[in-house]
Amino acid sequence: MAQYTRLQVVQQMEESGMVPLFYHQDIDVAKAVLKACYDGGARLMEFTSRGDFAIEIFNQLIKYAIAELPGMILGVGSVTDAAAASQYMLSGANFIVTPVFREDIAVVCNRRKVLWSPGCGSLTEIAKAEEMGCEVVKLFPGSTYGPGFVKAIKGPQPWTSIMPTGGVSTDEANLKGWFDAGVTCVGMGSQLISKDILANKAYDTLTVNVKDALALIKQLR
Repeated sequence: MAQYTRLQVVQQMEESGMVPLFYHQDIDVAKAVLKACYDGGARLMEFTSRGDFAIEIFNQLIKYAIAELPGMILGVGSVTDAAAASQYMLSGANFIVTPVFREDIAVVCNRRKVLWSPGCGSLTEIAKAEEMGCEVVKLFPGSTYGPGFVKAIKGPQPWTSIMPTGGVSTDEANLKGWFDAGVTCVGMGSQLISKDILANKAYDTLTVNVKDALALIKQLR
């Protein structure tokens, strides 16, 4: 079961401002990426469920996180149905992120009091998700909507917490646009954990990039 409550997860999202996300089929690479992000100061990580036998990789990864990386909150993204969400929660997932808003996922996560963050693309979807207990809405794909959409949403709904994913980079202008608009945190995948870093096993570079991104977010706030 989850090691962290949904409120603890939300608090860490708010404090750090960034959720790195990645998938890799090799458990050794996955561990190295998680460790590099941890060493850079990240205390949240979204493991995306995008490959065959991904849950087997996650099972090993979260055991590693619990044993070796105190304070690291590991969750799962790209979850598309309640059965998968339940499987991952049974394996200890501390939060569930989805590409779309699905009520069946909301129900199983709420039953276990595990934070879930659904991908939404309209004010109606966001409002419905919040009615069902959503704490942090995932704006996906972020590149399609942009900071202007976030700013517009925060007008009538200043209480809404938004995490854009997709189209978020470590570039200062990009991050400034999102945080000026009022996002709670950003989800960052290939722009942070690039194919080159993975191919070259440049984990020291990844640690530096994570550290710099977190420092920049803190400065921009």
